[in-house]
Amino acid sequence: MDRVAITGATGFLGGALCRRLLAEGARVVALGRDSQKLAALSALGAETLMHDLSDGPPLPLGAPISHLVHCAALSSAWGKHAAFHSANVEGTRAALEFGKANGVRRFVHISTPSIYFRFRDQLGVRESEPLPPPVNAYAATKRAAEALVHEEAGLDTVILRPRGLYGKGDTALLPRLLRAAQSGPLPLIRGGRAETDLTHVEDVVDAVIAALDAPENLPVRIFNISGGQPLPVRRIAEAAAAKAGISVQWRRMPAAVVFGAARILEFGASLHPDKPEPRVTAYGAGLFAFTQTLDLTSARTHLRWTPRIDFDAGLARTFEAAA
Repeated sequence: MDRVAITGATGFLGGALCRRLLAEGARVVALGRDSQKLAALSALGAETLMHDLSDGPPLPLGAPISHLVHCAALSSAWGKHAAFHSANVEGTRAALEFGKANGVRRFVHISTPSIYFRFRDQLGVRESEPLPPPVNAYAATKRAAEALVHEEAGLDTVILRPRGLYGKGDTALLPRLLRAAQSGPLPLIRGGRAETDLTHVEDVVDAVIAALDAPENLPVRIFNISGGQPLPVRRIAEAAAAKAGISVQWRRMPAAVVFGAARILEFGASLHPDKPEPRVTAYGAGLFAFTQTLDLTSARTHLRWTPRIDFDAGLARTFEAAA
């Protein structure tokens, strides 16, 4: 890799990727919106560019870029569709244009398994399976962003769909779960049998680097990425809470009651001018109710990548770093 550009470099995954590549001696161009985090990356040796891709592509750089990783996105279970479209669709369009203008050869796009979500159990989901109607604006716009990447003939593209990122610097998955546990009992739906597979951020960084280094003649272009370790959602919540010194309480609730209440709350929020996120969304409840795990065969076979950090080790790293 001659020179690597990373969008969303001031975010969770983008920042971890920047730090790893810089530590390995790569030349990195970090794009982001947080001036303090960009300054920290500059101190590590990165070239930095403060820019919001929702405003379009930045001006071409003075020297070519060999690889680009598009991490920037708006990720949330709730919000205005226009905001998701601007960040995830128009932002991806701008990243593609920026890549072409700077001579990029390999374009790695970070997508999401949220586009697979259904209100039922799904075990070992493969990349080739037909996609359901999007569950929310995030899934809809990430699916549309993937379509833009597929349609781009001027770049050598790879799409990664990493599942449930956590680790040092996580501000979303585990912190959100812990806040919910502190606010009251968590719903125990369908007897608590739902399972999922999380992914430590360093495993995702490994997968991105494998995608950057992969040969041009890859027979497939979309890859599931996860920890490869199906875990009960109940175990995840209780293990994370124990590390944080929080006692988790559970309340058994019929699925019909939970989803009915979530739909009512969503409807009320949709009528509000600001469309505030409701306390419970149907998608959020679905994560507690249904199993979704990913098949990793393609990533293992074609990227020569496999997860190396199991949940217990990843959780220990996360909370040791936060201590």
